[in-house]
Amino acid sequence: MTQQTENKTIVVERTQTGVKIEKRLLKVLKAMAEYHDITLGDLLEGIVLHAFDGKVAFGAESLERIRQLKQVYGLELDASASHRLQEKS
Repeated sequence: MTQQTENKTIVVERTQTGVKIEKRLLKVLKAMAEYHDITLGDLLEGIVLHAFDGKVAFGAESLERIRQLKQVYGLELDASASHRLQEKS
């Protein structure tokens, strides 16, 4: 992809969704969106697009900020918890 192509705006159609997500994880995501001055939706789109390409979505500075925010919000989950979370009944 050329630099000119990379900077071109891409028009998309977005859909409002009602996704349930772990409470502390959402707090960290919202804080990261605020830190980067973007919407939560933009942050999630970026994370997913990076993951779909097998790339890391965050650099070292952001990963350190995430580590700090996880401590603040008591989020002890990591990738090993994926697909094992069960909602309270």
